[in-house]
Amino acid sequence: MNNMEMNRRVWLQAAAASGLAANGLATGATSVFGQETKKTPDGAVHNIGSRRELFIDDFLIQRTSGEAEQRLHHPAPQEISLVHDAPWEGTGSGYHSVFQDGGRYRMYYKAWHLAVSKGKVDTGQHPLYCCYAESSDGIQWEKPELGLYEFQGSTKNNITLASGTLGPLKVDAGHPAVFQDENPAAADDAKYKAFVRSSGPNGLLPFKSADGLHWSPMTDAPILGGLGAFDSQNLAFWDPTLGQYRAYWRIFSEGIRGIRTATSSDFIHWGKHHDLTYVDSPPEHLYTNQIKPYYRAPHILIGFPTRYNDRGWTQSIQDLPELEHRKMRASAVQRYGNVVTEGLVMSSRDGRKFNRWNDAFLRPGPERPGTWNYGHQYIAWQLVETKSALAGAANELSLYAGESYWTGKGSALRRYTLRLDGFVSVHASMQGGELLTKPFVFEGGKLSVNFASSAAGGIRVELQRPDGSPLPGHALADADVLYGDSVDRTVSWKGSHDVQSLAGQPLQLRFELQDADLYSLQFS
Repeated sequence: MNNMEMNRRVWLQAAAASGLAANGLATGATSVFGQETKKTPDGAVHNIGSRRELFIDDFLIQRTSGEAEQRLHHPAPQEISLVHDAPWEGTGSGYHSVFQDGGRYRMYYKAWHLAVSKGKVDTGQHPLYCCYAESSDGIQWEKPELGLYEFQGSTKNNITLASGTLGPLKVDAGHPAVFQDENPAAADDAKYKAFVRSSGPNGLLPFKSADGLHWSPMTDAPILGGLGAFDSQNLAFWDPTLGQYRAYWRIFSEGIRGIRTATSSDFIHWGKHHDLTYVDSPPEHLYTNQIKPYYRAPHILIGFPTRYNDRGWTQSIQDLPELEHRKMRASAVQRYGNVVTEGLVMSSRDGRKFNRWNDAFLRPGPERPGTWNYGHQYIAWQLVETKSALAGAANELSLYAGESYWTGKGSALRRYTLRLDGFVSVHASMQGGELLTKPFVFEGGKLSVNFASSAAGGIRVELQRPDGSPLPGHALADADVLYGDSVDRTVSWKGSHDVQSLAGQPLQLRFELQDADLYSLQFS
C-alpha cells in the first residue's frame, strides 16, 4: 500500500466519523476532501490544442475542493547584476528592457542621476541616456564600450541613444522600451524596435535598428500624442497570437495612475485605445506595466506592474531604512519620502482585461539600505530563461528589479529567480484536495505536467467525460502516482502514457493532489 492510499484510508475513516459523504476517490464520485471552494462553469469547451496552459488564471479551472487552492509564488533574490555607478549613469537609472537574442542576452536602460539635498532634487547633472549591457548567460553582465556617443570628451561608454534634438524630434532617451521584433515581416533595418518618450510635444517616438545599437526614428513627429502621461516605461511588442503590435502606456484616469492599450499593424499607426480593466482588483496606482507574451505560452500575456503606495508620513515610514535621506526627499516633495513601491503580477488572454494578483509578487523584502523607497522593485521588462545554480536542475526564470533608487552613488539591479511557469500553482496540503478542469479538446499523444511534491505527497490524474464519468483505463484507480519535482513529467495510467485516441474528444481532467503544487500542463 503506497502512502497516498494509506492517507486516503485515514481520510475516509475521518470522513465517515464526521458524517461526510465518503464515496471512494477511485470511483469517480464526489471528492471526500471537503466542501467545494471554487466553481466557474461557463458551458464552453475550450480548444487548447497542444498549448501549454498555466494556472495563473482560472481559464481551465471549473472547481477546486478540499485543501486545493491557487497559490501565488514569489521570486527568490540572487546577486546584484549591475550597479549604475558610471559617471553617465547614477541613482535615477532604471526602466530596464531585457531579452534573449540567440546566444546573447541584451539589456537596455535609462541612465540618469538624481542628487537630493535639503528641499531640492537636482536632476540636471547630465542628460538622460539609453544605455546597453549584455551577457552570455543572463547572470553575469557587462557594459561594453560602444563608442557611439561622447560623454565628457570620451566615447568609451555604453550609451546607445542620447536625449536631445534629432531633426524635428525632441528625444527623451530616459524612457526606453526596447524589444527584438518577432514579426516575420519585419524589415532587415527594423529587427529591433523601441518606444522612447518625446520631450515635446507630448507623445511617443518609435525607433528602429538593424543591430540593436544604432537607432533611427521611424516618424518625423510623435505618435499617440495627448493620449497618456507617458512618464513611465511605455512599451510595445509583436503579439504572435494576435498578429499585430500591442502598445501599453501610462495614463492618469480619475486621478489614478493606470494603463492604456492599443494595437497596430505597422508600429506607427495605432487603433482605438482602451484602458485596462481587472477581474477583481481595486483601483490603485500602477506606475509601469511590463506586459509581454509569456514565451512558453505566448497566448497568455503576463505583466509585472509597479504598485505605487503613499500611506503618508507614518511611524512605519520613519522606522524604515535611511530615515535622514527619506526626510531630505520629503523636504523637496513630500511623496518622495512617503511612497514605497513593489512589484505585482497579472495576466490576460485578450490584452485588455487582466487578472491582477492583489498580493505583492515582489515585496520590498528585508529592510536594508537601498530598499523600501520610491523606485524600489521596479521589475525589468521582461524575464528570461537561465541555468539553475543547482547543477543538473532544470532551467529557471530570471527577472530583474531595481534598488538603491535615489540613494548612494548609483542605483542597482538585482536578479531574482523563479521556477519555469512558477507564477501560480494549484496547491494542496497533505490533507489533500482536488482540481477539476473545464471541458476541452486537445491535440497530441501524451499529457505532461509541471509539478512539485513532497516525498510522501503526489498527484494522480483522471480523464473524464464532460459529464464527470471516468474514461475507461484513465480513472483515478488506473492512475500512476506522480511524485517528485519536475517541469516536464509525463502522466501515465498503469504504465501507459498514450492518449492519442482521445485527441479531439471533449474531456476534462480531475487532479487529486496531496502536499503538491501543479503549475502547468501540456498535451504534445
